[in-house]
Amino acid sequence: QVQLVESGGGSVLSGGSLKLSCIAYGKTEDFYCMGWFAQHPGKKREVIAGIDTDDIKQYADSVKGRFTISRNSANNTLYLEMNNLKFEDTGLYHCVAIWGPRQECLSAIKALGVTLPVTYGAWGQGTPVTVSS
Repeated sequence: QVQLVESGGGSVLSGGSLKLSCIAYGKTEDFYCMGWFAQHPGKKREVIAGIDTDDIKQYADSVKGRFTISRNSANNTLYLEMNNLKFEDTGLYHCVAIWGPRQECLSAIKALGVTLPVTYGAWGQGTPVTVSS
């Protein structure tokens, strides 16, 4: 069974920075893609970033140039470095892992639970990010 545990969220002023971490437990060798999605207050889930086993990184347009996704395979940890945070970045940030039939990482995260069965992925409880102006 896969478990993902996020940390690093907090409250910052606009323009500030945070670094989120996610530790993965279980059959991590089956993952071909990991990433982050955010649940912003009153809005639909937004896929933020993804990284696959070839270290190809993809980002939502809203965070390009501000956020950086990375991973340390040795300790099964995923990171999201968030710079120049904006009020609209506020939300609950979830770590996600995908396995099974391979497709483009960001597309797979978007599809999880929609057109991709939830049996092909897992996500954590989330860590909150609050940005105030």
